[in-house]
Amino acid sequence: MQRRSNKKQSKKTGTSPVDSTVEKRSVGLHRGRRPAQVTREVVLRHLRECAGPQKLERIIAALIPSGKKQNKSAKHELHVLVEEMVANGQLVMTRRDEYGLAAKMDLLVGRIVGHHDGFGFLSPDDGTEDLYISGREMRGLLHGDRIVARVGGIDRRGRRLGELVKVLERGNTQVVGRYFVESGVGFVVPDNKRIHQDVLVPREKTAGAVHGQIVVAAIEKQPDAHTQPIGRVSEILGEHLAPGMETDVAIRAFDLPHVWSEAALQATAAVSRKVLAKDRRGREDLRNLPLVTIDGADARDFDDAVYCERTDEGWRLTVAIADVSHYVRVDSALDAAARERGTSTYFANRVVPMLPAELSNGICSLNPEVDRLCLVCELEFDRDGTVRGYRFFEGVMRSAARLTYAEVGAMLVDDDTSLRKQYGGLVGHLEQLYHLYKKLKRQREKRGALALDTVQPRFVFDQDGKIAQIVPSQRNDAHRIIEECMIAANVAAAEYLHGADLTAIYRIHEPPVGEKVEDLRTFLGELGLRVPASAGLEPRELAALLKSIQGRADERLIQTVILRSLRLAVYSTDQLGHFGLALRHYAHFTSPIRRYPDLMVHRAIRWTMNKRGRPYSDDAEALRSLAEKCSILERRADDASHYAEAWLKCEYMLAKVGETFAGTVSAVTGFGLFVELDGMFIEGLVHVTTMLHDYYHFDSIHHRLTGERSGGSYRIGQQVKVRLTRVSLDERRIELELVERGSGKKSRKSRRRS
Repeated sequence: MQRRSNKKQSKKTGTSPVDSTVEKRSVGLHRGRRPAQVTREVVLRHLRECAGPQKLERIIAALIPSGKKQNKSAKHELHVLVEEMVANGQLVMTRRDEYGLAAKMDLLVGRIVGHHDGFGFLSPDDGTEDLYISGREMRGLLHGDRIVARVGGIDRRGRRLGELVKVLERGNTQVVGRYFVESGVGFVVPDNKRIHQDVLVPREKTAGAVHGQIVVAAIEKQPDAHTQPIGRVSEILGEHLAPGMETDVAIRAFDLPHVWSEAALQATAAVSRKVLAKDRRGREDLRNLPLVTIDGADARDFDDAVYCERTDEGWRLTVAIADVSHYVRVDSALDAAARERGTSTYFANRVVPMLPAELSNGICSLNPEVDRLCLVCELEFDRDGTVRGYRFFEGVMRSAARLTYAEVGAMLVDDDTSLRKQYGGLVGHLEQLYHLYKKLKRQREKRGALALDTVQPRFVFDQDGKIAQIVPSQRNDAHRIIEECMIAANVAAAEYLHGADLTAIYRIHEPPVGEKVEDLRTFLGELGLRVPASAGLEPRELAALLKSIQGRADERLIQTVILRSLRLAVYSTDQLGHFGLALRHYAHFTSPIRRYPDLMVHRAIRWTMNKRGRPYSDDAEALRSLAEKCSILERRADDASHYAEAWLKCEYMLAKVGETFAGTVSAVTGFGLFVELDGMFIEGLVHVTTMLHDYYHFDSIHHRLTGERSGGSYRIGQQVKVRLTRVSLDERRIELELVERGSGKKSRKSRRRS
């Protein structure tokens, strides 16, 4: 049993490169030769020391020693390396055929963020301020393109103006959208409104698409200063309101990999559907331990199983996690497919899994009454719920039951006698799990973890696959039991790897900083609430504040503003802790079936435990790049899910245009109010131009719109009555108008005038 300790051990150096999206190219790397020392970093360092851009011959002369065998080959490889650095924007080739650093030439490299009105912005790689790209410059560009640009001046609004120097990489090889024909000309209007140009489709390349259908268009000619993009219809998805269309469009709009490669299918077919005797060797046998899975009723992939028993000192919690790393080996075809997807993407009626169903729902899933391989975290707790120690080991298990959150909640909270009788042999262990959870909940409150539970919508479909109802997704204590168990195991995994001084992928959530903190303090101060004016916020301070506002009329407003002041949680090789959970160490360990970072953590733990199998690499640069990629893929999956949800909500509201609803202001912007319709989990926009008889001004500090003459104001949490005026599926937009003029809150001065 490993005791909790922050003491660092000696550094372990990996011997093989970890999977990475960034190629660490160096001269002599391929064809089995020993790598030379000329890497990208060496080239960059050399050019930083030079007075100006250099000819290729001078770079070669400075970096390739003379009189060596294979000198000619090394020169060729350095030439290839330099050209690759030009292609990714690290170097720029001048008109005099000299190579220089983009930063030294006052050039910026980054990606284009398009706007539906035709202009755009360059988001620089170095994190500096965005450049405004005019509509004229955007004629030859599309959202997502990677370019080199220079600062061409400052506009009247004080924005830096960007001028295109070179396109490094095109961000779109295909678009999904609706096909239209006007005056004999066919074109596809991209569903992504950041792509501001339609794709022209020649008559002979329509693949039989008809006006109004949703299609995928492959771009064969990218736009330039004079011509729109030109493409061909590569796939016809179907009619606008066909069942499941929202998911098909989201998958393609966000470029989610959804077709398995032939190599991945062959690798899947080669995996045994049963645990073999050789697989069990060297593992601890847990098949007599009544481990159970507790998940949602519609879950098909079971990552985790739990068991809890009372000890003299407190409790022993066993968290068994599917041993995906046994089946998905480093650099295999399955590993490449999982790394490309990064995560499973969940839609209302479909899942795009990270691993093929034969693994995710089969041999890797901890299904009941069958042998399964697992990686286990066993934790010892004292009577107060404090972790006394933990250990990791490889095991083989047999789940005693597949339980749902509703069933466990009914047994433990509602004392359902029928269910307790059905699962009689497991009830005692579940009760110990519940006792431990109550202690862990107190520890959570004691350390100051934030409690910001939000209600999520659940979509109900009819027999034809059309949306019939939107209902709240209910959370009970069973959800919270599993959540605390998973957090405990994740903390142990992070501490274990941190204690081994091994570079790994952690889950971090940094505290809010800068203007967001000051704006939050100003906002809370206006409401008579105080947060200590320390250098930064502490989670304990916010947790105490959230507890103090329970029951207030403006509770929702305050919770929303606090939530929006927080930063996103991401993956990183820097162990920076988790602000929201108030934890110093945290990693994702418990869901390797659906998250690639968890699979990487499993590999690191297995290597640290027994040094068996392929060595785990702690190549810091490669892992850092992989962590960043996983964060990006996670956001892509979330965006695709939210996109499909927005589509379904619009589809659901199409038949309700003209109806009146009660709602709550959920967000305030300079262009209007977002109102969430009560009991429906649907938001719509009340545009500021529809708010009659006054000019309204936005106060970003206090999150409100205030009328210039009337003094009437609207802010988050305010109750309003609205009418549904328009629904646009193409824009996934719901438009509302206020039913009663002056339903905003008047100021005292305005009331005196009245």
